[in-house]
Amino acid sequence: MKVYKLIEGIILQHGSEGYMLDDDWDELINRDGLYQYLIERIALSKSAIGENALRLIEESLLPPIGKQEVWAAGVTYLRSREARMEESADSGAADLYDKVYEADRPELFFKSMPHRVAGHNQQLYIRRDSSWNVPEPELTLFINSKGSIEGYTVGNDMSSRSIEGENALYLPQAKIFERSAALGPCLYVPEEQIQRDTTIRMSIYRNNQQVYSDETSISRMKRSLPELADYLFRECDFTQGCYLMTGTCLVPPNDFTLRPGDVISIGITGIGELVNTVSYKP
Repeated sequence: MKVYKLIEGIILQHGSEGYMLDDDWDELINRDGLYQYLIERIALSKSAIGENALRLIEESLLPPIGKQEVWAAGVTYLRSREARMEESADSGAADLYDKVYEADRPELFFKSMPHRVAGHNQQLYIRRDSSWNVPEPELTLFINSKGSIEGYTVGNDMSSRSIEGENALYLPQAKIFERSAALGPCLYVPEEQIQRDTTIRMSIYRNNQQVYSDETSISRMKRSLPELADYLFRECDFTQGCYLMTGTCLVPPNDFTLRPGDVISIGITGIGELVNTVSYKP
C-alpha cells in the first residue's frame, strides 16, 4: 500500500488501483494498525480513480509529511562509520565515531521541521560555506505517536562533510539548513515489516551523465529498526508521530562534492524512487 500526499487530497495506491481521500494527513496516518485501516477504507470507497491517479500524483505531489518532525540516526552502517572517521581525521575526532558505532546507545539527532523538507522532483540545497557536500540515502521510518513503526519512505539526509569534519560539535550546521532533507515519493505501508534484504540504490547525474552509482541492503545496518525507534521515544513525545532516517549506507568517493544542477536519484525496493535537483538557497 502506498499513500501519496497531494496539494488537494490523498491517494491510496493498492496494486494497480488508486483511491482518492479527502482526510487530514496527520489524522489518517497517525494510528495503530495503519495497513488494516487503509484496507478497510478502500473497501468503503465507491470506486477507484484508475489512470487519473497517476496524473494527479505527477502534477500535484507533495512530500509525505504533515506536522511531523524529522529525526535521523547516525553511524548505523560500517560504511558510515568509516566515512565519518575519514572526514574527522584532521580534527582528532575520528575515534568518536568508532565509539558511537560500538556503543549500546545510538546516535540520534534532530534533522528537520516539516516546512524545510523537499519532496520528489523538488530542489534540495547545499551550503555555500561548505566545500564538501553529499547526499545520504536512508530508509526512513514513520513512527506513530505511540512509538509503533507503521510505514516507510525514502529519505535523503543532505550533509556538509567539510563542516562536520572540522569539528564534531558543528554537526547541527552540517545537517540542519533549508531544504537539507527530502522525503518521498510516498508513505509505504506494507502488511508486514520491511524485509532485511531490501535494497537501497543511489545514482547522481551531472550534465545528464551518471557520475556515481551504487547499491546495498538494509541488512548491513548494525542496529534494528525497533531499537532506533525505542531510543527516540524514550524521553520524547510526538503527538502527530515522527519520521526517523535510519542511517547512511552509501557514500560517494572523498573527492566528490555536489554542484548546483546535479540530480540525485534514490530508490528503495517496494517504496519507489526519490529524485531531487541540487541548488543553492536563493
